[in-house]
Amino acid sequence: MRRVLLTGLAAAATLLAAAGPALADTATSSNWAGYAVSAVPTTDGTDPVPLTFTSVSGTWVEPAASCTTGTNAYAAFWVGLGGFSDTSQALEQIGTEVDCSASNTARHSVWYELVPAEPVQLKLKIRAGDRISAIVTVSGQTVSLRLRNLTRKTIFTRKLTMDAPDVSSAEWIAEAPSACSNFGRCRVLPLTNFGTVSFSNATATVAGHTGTISDPAWAATAIELDSGGDLIDPRFASDVTETQAIPAGLSSTGASFAVTWQQQSAATTTP
Repeated sequence: MRRVLLTGLAAAATLLAAAGPALADTATSSNWAGYAVSAVPTTDGTDPVPLTFTSVSGTWVEPAASCTTGTNAYAAFWVGLGGFSDTSQALEQIGTEVDCSASNTARHSVWYELVPAEPVQLKLKIRAGDRISAIVTVSGQTVSLRLRNLTRKTIFTRKLTMDAPDVSSAEWIAEAPSACSNFGRCRVLPLTNFGTVSFSNATATVAGHTGTISDPAWAATAIELDSGGDLIDPRFASDVTETQAIPAGLSSTGASFAVTWQQQSAATTTP
């Protein structure tokens, strides 16, 4: 799991339903889908007043995977702080994952990661349909992680020290994980067909104030994942398959939303 790779940002957002509490900006990413909140942009083009997020929390239901024989695929679901800014060098996150093997087997797991360090797998049992609750809290250089499997009534907690945590944003994300080489080059892995994952009880805290994604104390961005386009050269294929994950509009409270996996095939003409 890594920092978001944004490929486009729209100031005018049309993703949220009209019944939603407020409109959010929209962005397209090659690896993230969901929502992020950060400092409110200024109207005169100057730098916004930075926000210091101290915690983020959320609940989701671990989705089932539709695996395909002969194909490895991966999908992670998490809450975290940092990593949303183009200049970010850190990200504190905890979540779950469902991966598909080429033998058509799905494997569920639990992990945390303090980027730039590598992810750490946890020995916490999880299966499709389990209800997961997670929270990340940062105080100075101390990062507190907690994940509860509400269905199995199990819990993981840990406090870690980090040199320079990023607390400029908070996120609730479904992600296509990345594989990185020893030279620091990363590539986004194929995204597991997870159907739909539902997030709820999404809150963040700044300076003692706790609010949902749509709270006016910060700006919300809806992030769409689109893995197609630059990963495949259309000159060498008559049909290009794109994997996408699209967040729905926020609930009336701004604390709930769903992300849906989908696949699109775009016909191309060989030059």
